[in-house]
Amino acid sequence: MTIDVKIGEAGFRPASRISSIGVSEILQIGARAAAMKREGRPVIILGAGEPDFETPDHIKQAAWDAMQRGDTKYTALDGTPALKEAIRTKFQRENHLSFDASEITVATGAKQILFNAMMATVGAGDEVIIPTPYWTSYSDIVQICEGKPILVPCDADSGFRLTAEKLEAAITPRTRWLLLNSPSNPSGAAYSAEDYRPLLDVLLRHPHVWIMVDDMYEHIVYDDFRFVTPLQLEPRLRERTLTINGVSKAYAMTGWRIGYAGGPKALIKAMAVVQSQATSCPSSISQAAAVAALNGPQDFLAERTESFRRRRDLVVSGLNAIDGLDCRTPEGAFYTFSGCGGILGRITPDGRRITTDREFCAYLLEEADVAVVPGSAFGLSPYFRISYASAEADLRVALERIAAACRRLG
Repeated sequence: MTIDVKIGEAGFRPASRISSIGVSEILQIGARAAAMKREGRPVIILGAGEPDFETPDHIKQAAWDAMQRGDTKYTALDGTPALKEAIRTKFQRENHLSFDASEITVATGAKQILFNAMMATVGAGDEVIIPTPYWTSYSDIVQICEGKPILVPCDADSGFRLTAEKLEAAITPRTRWLLLNSPSNPSGAAYSAEDYRPLLDVLLRHPHVWIMVDDMYEHIVYDDFRFVTPLQLEPRLRERTLTINGVSKAYAMTGWRIGYAGGPKALIKAMAVVQSQATSCPSSISQAAAVAALNGPQDFLAERTESFRRRRDLVVSGLNAIDGLDCRTPEGAFYTFSGCGGILGRITPDGRRITTDREFCAYLLEEADVAVVPGSAFGLSPYFRISYASAEADLRVALERIAAACRRLG
């Protein structure tokens, strides 16, 4: 017997929930740059959000010890008791926040924490307020959960920070969450206690709106800036605040894939339901390493942050010396988010007019062998992001190449 199948019936049909979502533009640019390097081009890639430091030896040793004693099995669904205790102690020690173990969750990276929280709370048509520029995954996760991202532009004039007026205007009866990231990827902007206070006052007037805060770059702040997380400032928001963090950036553990959060018990329980049907528990070995990271020596953090500060100053001064570029000095993280509006309209040596930040970044990659990411990927143009988590020598060469490429524009 034969089966008559019409052309197209047996073809792949993606779910509608991902129809408007693509692979991260950051990854696409990185893949193109890597391919150019394989072809022999001297490309410098300044797109990845990854520290260039090694994971500290005592953390690696903890992972080895865990393997040697046989801690290679499934663990509790959302974190071992040892890791939850380390997280509880960290929150108390560094943020003056008190969480019970039932109010803490651990997942395979902070991205899964975000996904679990959105999947557990956001329904069709629910709105999530996201200031732009934003980390690219934020809006995509909301859309996968059939929610509606409400993108609020926050340019350099506002320090890339959301204002109380803009927050108030964005809130509707369908608003479910406000999602903040401080210090920010991609802008490096951070919210001080004074910056947060007006926003928290707005939230107090709207009890249906919850706040999700991504504190991943907590330990990477510069000069006299003092990090603070919203729940420290406003305990009345405790039952509608999810405080997210992880070990990836501060401890150079991006590949270990451990993120965590503290929040209301009912929310944490609902997030566990999602995780149970997705990945189940995080890696047992990575969790043992994370315990060592949170409980172990912290003195190296200041030294690494100082290294990032030197690189920040190098990149900011280098970019601001280039005609057509305007770079704000970030308070934290390891990114600059530079305006390139002064470049738009200029002509490349082969006669093409640059009209967008995406075209400018493509020009830098093809003509200067420097890979950076356009601001449009983060929801705000005309800007571009540089990750300065690279060797100073590479940063100096990259700045020279960018300056030369800009001088060649008519």
